[in-house]
Amino acid sequence: MKKFRVLSLLSVLAFIMLFTACGGEKKAAEEKKAEPLEIKVSYIFKENEPTHIAMKEATDAINQRLEGQVKFVLFPNGQLPVYKDGLQQVVRGADFIDVDDLSYIGDYVPEFTALAGPMLYQNYDEYVKLMHSDLVADLKKKAEEKGIKIISLDFIFGFRSIISDKEIKEPADLKGMKIRVPASKLFIDTLNAMGASAVPMSFSETISALQQNVIDGLEGSYATNYLTKTYELRKNMSLTKHFLGTAGVYISTKVWDKLTDEQKAIIQEEFIAGFFLIITVASVVLNVFCRAAGFGTISTSEEIATISFVWSVYIGAVACYKRKMHIGVDMLVQMFSDKGKKIF
Repeated sequence: MKKFRVLSLLSVLAFIMLFTACGGEKKAAEEKKAEPLEIKVSYIFKENEPTHIAMKEATDAINQRLEGQVKFVLFPNGQLPVYKDGLQQVVRGADFIDVDDLSYIGDYVPEFTALAGPMLYQNYDEYVKLMHSDLVADLKKKAEEKGIKIISLDFIFGFRSIISDKEIKEPADLKGMKIRVPASKLFIDTLNAMGASAVPMSFSETISALQQNVIDGLEGSYATNYLTKTYELRKNMSLTKHFLGTAGVYISTKVWDKLTDEQKAIIQEEFIAGFFLIITVASVVLNVFCRAAGFGTISTSEEIATISFVWSVYIGAVACYKRKMHIGVDMLVQMFSDKGKKIF
């Protein structure tokens, strides 16, 4: 009888332990399920550059709308892999977004290299129209076959030109000059063809290389020159406009397929809004830089007021578009009391 009681007690204890373990596993599984999908967003742009500003605006909105489901975490300034290494993370299926020039997609779909080619675009509109053409839609499908989902190709930060002490008027002026370029074969081949000696280098090393005269100059946009204060180290910006500076947003198809249709729609919608914002910010930077460089002068307070008003309207329009607000009526309604809002 005593032996039977001992066995019964052991059976009860075993059942309790099994039930507790199962409950713990179930709770842990529920907690794991509740964690949002965290996606790292990597790019070379600094915190004060238009692309980062647009990315932050877009991802903040996505995180707010998909709270508890998906979380985007930004890593600017090359903190995580960028360029080829960044795109390799995407192809391998990491929870990772690479924001880079579309020429890097050319390593997987060669036609994209041609679309990022030198001296190809005269203005932003030409680029945007091409990126939304049937041709590029077909190329995007080819990229997906390689494991790359292209969310957007619309991020533009301006034409790239030569920044150096020497004024460049013709290709012969570039002979023997060491010009920093991104680690892209297209960039290297183009600058070499223009007569320079291309030096592939990460941007984090570029400023010190300029200070130590390891390189003679670099190529970049107005935003690069102004926001990184490169103009303090090299006095001339020769407007070669050899490339249009653009960036695409790339994610693994494996990661993209984890998302619901609603989540995908929200992500794409916010990146579209980010495109309008970057155009606005880049244009403001261009305006400021041109005036600071002496291409224009501010002579009256009236002109300053006019410029401020115009850009306030543009930035306001972007904000309203992003929030699906009617620019006139909806902003006015927001000023009403709760009782007044019900009328509308």
